[in-house]
Amino acid sequence: MFKKRDRNEVRVIRHARVRKKISGTPEMPRLCVYRSNKSIYAQVIDDTKGVTLVSASTIDPAIRGQLDEQTKTGAAQMVGKLVAERALNAGIKDVVFDRGGYLYTGRVAALAAAAREAGLNF
Repeated sequence: MFKKRDRNEVRVIRHARVRKKISGTPEMPRLCVYRSNKSIYAQVIDDTKGVTLVSASTIDPAIRGQLDEQTKTGAAQMVGKLVAERALNAGIKDVVFDRGGYLYTGRVAALAAAAREAGLNF
């Protein structure tokens, strides 16, 4: 009998397939997105050193107080803008976008669009 896989298990497989092709370098680090039910997280990672250069999330104190009247998509836009500002302050302008195995819709697309508007190129 056919047993349906868990949604997160399928996402992890999809993420591994994408990660075979995408890697962050010092010149062009990887903007990685993780989405949970309540929060969304974004990190700019240099995979050659294995170091997180910049990060932002909805649990970050810089934007946590402003999230009461926001939807999840609005919160993702705020995180995208914040991670882009922090990356630009760190001297990072070009990144490779890693959607983490999630479909490029909703919160993930909102985060990416806000990061682009704030000045990141990918």
